[in-house]
Amino acid sequence: MIDVYQCEGLMKRYLPIFALCGLAALPSSVLAATSTASFNVQITITSACSLSASDLVFPTTGLLSTAISGSTSLTVLCTNATPYSVGIDQGVNGSSVTSREMIGGPSSELIGYQLCRDSACATNWGNTIGTDTVSGTGTGINQSLTVYGLVPSQTTPAAGVYTDTVQVELTY
Repeated sequence: MIDVYQCEGLMKRYLPIFALCGLAALPSSVLAATSTASFNVQITITSACSLSASDLVFPTTGLLSTAISGSTSLTVLCTNATPYSVGIDQGVNGSSVTSREMIGGPSSELIGYQLCRDSACATNWGNTIGTDTVSGTGTGINQSLTVYGLVPSQTTPAAGVYTDTVQVELTY
């Protein structure tokens, strides 16, 4: 058994060795103190949509004695569960969404055409929400909408390129 005086002697004798070793000589439980904290992670998603459109180019023809069909696509990207509506105006040359016209040729003649929501072109595509637009709900991924076009049988104007520009509007 070591008495107090012997213990003090050992401490004085071996203390320089403990000092040289630094804290390494201390038990690991003394060095294992920790502190913790936490933080929140957050993002706010708002309703948002984007729209892209491709040109509609009807096939080349020599006569407008029969109807000519064509189509193009619109791409809608909306936040999941966001309701939207897509409308198309009458174009630069048309007087209404049911009387659209392309202009061209050597003497700025007009060619009537339709833009529709179905391949038979029985349902006009206009810009009055709830009446003649296309509605949907966003899925968070691209959604493709087809625009069907029809140049009905009509008097064939002079040869040339005929064009119009329509505005597509996405409301959400």
